Parts: sequence; structure tokens; C-alpha cells
Amino acid sequence: MTRLAGTILTFGLFLALAGPARAAEPIRIGFLLPVTGPSAAYGQMLRDGVALAQAQTGQALGRPVELLYTDTRGDRVEAANAANRLIQHDKVVAILGPMSSSECLAAGPVAEKFKLPLLTAWATNPLVTQGKRYVFRTCFVDTFQGVVAASFALKNLKAKTAAVLLDVGRDYSVGLATFFKKGFGEQGGRIVLTVNYSEGDQEFGPQLAAIKAKNPDVIYLPGYLPEEPLIIRQAREMGLTQPFISADAAQADETIKIGGPAVEGLYLTTHFDELGASNEAGRQYARAYRQAYAKAPDALGALGYDGYLILLAAIARAGSTAPEAVVKALEDTRNHPGVCGDITIVGRDAVKPAVILSVKDGKFQYVATVNP
Repeated sequence: MTRLAGTILTFGLFLALAGPARAAEPIRIGFLLPVTGPSAAYGQMLRDGVALAQAQTGQALGRPVELLYTDTRGDRVEAANAANRLIQHDKVVAILGPMSSSECLAAGPVAEKFKLPLLTAWATNPLVTQGKRYVFRTCFVDTFQGVVAASFALKNLKAKTAAVLLDVGRDYSVGLATFFKKGFGEQGGRIVLTVNYSEGDQEFGPQLAAIKAKNPDVIYLPGYLPEEPLIIRQAREMGLTQPFISADAAQADETIKIGGPAVEGLYLTTHFDELGASNEAGRQYARAYRQAYAKAPDALGALGYDGYLILLAAIARAGSTAPEAVVKALEDTRNHPGVCGDITIVGRDAVKPAVILSVKDGKFQYVATVNP
């Protein structure tokens, strides 16, 4: 486990006690995210949102909140090991994260074993919470996101056929591809080809040649950095002109930096855009984020911000850090005014809107909001 030097953030709020003043005992929350490795760019975005939330709300139950930032390196084994150490050694009362579906599928059973709440802000695969009692999410689920993409392809892009290109080793990518294909077929479309690649691949000529031969109306590509923009660049070099549709992992500055002009016209489903902010919480967040970081807010930061505040709100409603009390409070989350829209938790999953963006003139541009 890589522990970042100086990243345990404590906001010094103290209680006056009888006799000599003493610092109130902090509420320790573990925060699992990739700081190194291929997913580090995503981890930084998530961290920025959580740090902004904690700067605004650094206490619960009259005690300071202490976040233990822990690097998973984007690896599922490290995520499970880190969760185990946070619970047994650091004695945290809850865990934020991990970030990806694969990491969550590894860390979730650890939380279940020790009966400790784990709240992920970005793991969208349905299996993450399935059959779990202590694992929650504050993002929408891929059963929703995949169907939104399929509907957009059919209704807005007038597509009748689609090819799907997925990362066969990523639960996120495999799940989204499954739900897109199901939604596309049920709404009258036809999937003409499904082809695979793997994390770390750099050449995609055979897969793209197979897609070119089928000549689909659209290409669905639910991938991660850096493969996704590389795929689109190589597709354009090979003469494929069809629209690409991707998912929330594409909303990162690196997509545009790596993809360059090739990613112009890329569509993606995601969680947040400041122009599409549906409530005052979202608009206030966008202003605060720009002031803090001097750049446009992204979806991952917004998700981290929401996840942190939902967890603290649950602790406050529970009036305790006891795991069962916090779990009950998370279950009872209703119409939380999140920056990604009002959030209600049903079972262990969040019900909330999706946003559609496109890349235009080297920037992500708001297209539409789709409500559940």
C-alpha cells in the first residue's frame, strides 16, 4: 500500500471540555483511490472533489473528520488489501471508494466481512452492491447508463446498426457493453459485431478493420484511459467516420489531450456538467470548484463531493459512527440535494439523472440531461 505523505487531512475543530482543553477524538474515514498507475488521473479528479467537500464540512457529531487517503494503484488486489488494513489497523468507521467497479468488487467483500460501511462514488457495475448489506454507491448504475446510450444512438443519431468494442478485462466495460447491446436490441437496433481489446494494448488495427468491414452506423466504446482515445485516433486514421459513443470514464481532460482532433464529435454519458446542473447545489459547487482549482469542474470531482457529504449526512442522522446505525441512515437517504442532481438511495444504489456530453472545439459540451 502506498500511503501519501501528508495526506491525512485533519480540520482542527475542538470541543471545550471540563479541565484542560483537549482535541476531540476524530472520526476516521478511509479513502481508497488510485494515486499512481494508469488510473491516477481519475483518482486526482475524485480527490479534488472530496477535498473541496471536506474544506466546507470538516466535522460530524461535533468531531473533526480525518480522511486517510490510500493508494490502490487501480489494482483490485491492492484495493482489497488496503481496505483490510484501513479496517484492522487504522480503525476507520467507514470507507469512501474504491473508484472502479473491479476494485469495488474486490474490496466490497472485505467490508462485508468486517461489517463496515463502504460507499463508492463511481463504481457503476450492478454487481458491486448485489447481495451486499454494507456496500453502497452514490452514482447511477450501468443498467441505466447503457440504456441511455442506446436510446441516444437510436433516437438522436438515427442509428440502426452498432458495433461494440470493449475492454474484456474490465468489469465496467463488459457490463456497459452488455446493457447497451440489450437496450439497443430491445429498441429496434441491430448489433452487427462485438470485438474485444485488453488494458495496456496500443494497437487496435485488427479490431477496427473488422468493424470497418461491417460498416455500422455507430460504435459503442465503453473504455478507460489511455486506450479509448488511442482507439478513436487509430479509427480515424483508418478511415472510420462513424460517431463513437462512450461512457463516464471518457470525461477526462486526458481524453482530449491524447485523442486530439480525432475525438471531435465523441458522445458520452456521464454524471455532471456545470451547464446542465439541475439544482442550486450543482451551480454552487461549480462556482466553488472554479474558485478553488481555476478550471472547469468534472464529473468525478462532483461524484466525490456528493459521496463525502452523503456519508457525513448519514453519520449525522445516525447520531453515531456505529456501523449498523450508519447503514440504516444510508438506506434512508432521500432527495439529497447533490451536485449531480437530487439523490435517493433505493436498496444500495442511487437513483439520479444522467448527462450526455459531446466533444466540440476541443472541449466537453453539454447536450442533454436524461432523468431515470
